[in-house]
Amino acid sequence: MAVSLLWMGLALLGILQAQAQTRPQIPAPDLSRVPLQANFLPKQFAGTWYVVGLAGNAFTSANQDQSKMYTTTYELQEDNSYRVTSTLLRGNQCDKFVRTFVPRGQPGQFTLGNLLSYGLQDYVVRVMKTNYNEFAMVYFQKSVDNTDYFKITLYGRGEELKPALKEEFTNLVKSLGLTERNVLFPARVEECIHVKA
Repeated sequence: MAVSLLWMGLALLGILQAQAQTRPQIPAPDLSRVPLQANFLPKQFAGTWYVVGLAGNAFTSANQDQSKMYTTTYELQEDNSYRVTSTLLRGNQCDKFVRTFVPRGQPGQFTLGNLLSYGLQDYVVRVMKTNYNEFAMVYFQKSVDNTDYFKITLYGRGEELKPALKEEFTNLVKSLGLTERNVLFPARVEECIHVKA
């Protein structure tokens, strides 16, 4: 009996350690600390963006080698929502993920359409900063099982951005509690990123 209790205890400890490793150690910032693009222009934001940089409380620099550039296309709908299609290389094939971002509160802030079907408690998208024709920095936060995961994406209209924009992105990320270890700059790939959404 004592041996079986010991094994159960060790198994439970292993489960708790696995959960601790998957839960983020850095809490999501209060939304009041996350900038929002002033005078957001929905039509100008629409179109295809390359994912040039990523940072988040579930990323570490150990993921850098696996991180590959992908594209996300925002198609503005009549109700001012976006049909959002991300196209990325997974294995040897191009995968597409389609979702809907519905306006929420202020211009430039959205939530995920059909939220509950994704098993999420909450989902927030905020366009933090953009000049529409070169770059955008977008904040994403999702709540799953009472845990908040967040990421900031650095978009480019092209596959390359000026080093000063990457540095500004890194500084912005740090102002929200992340470190340089949480920043990834995906490797350029030819596959999938030039496919039409």
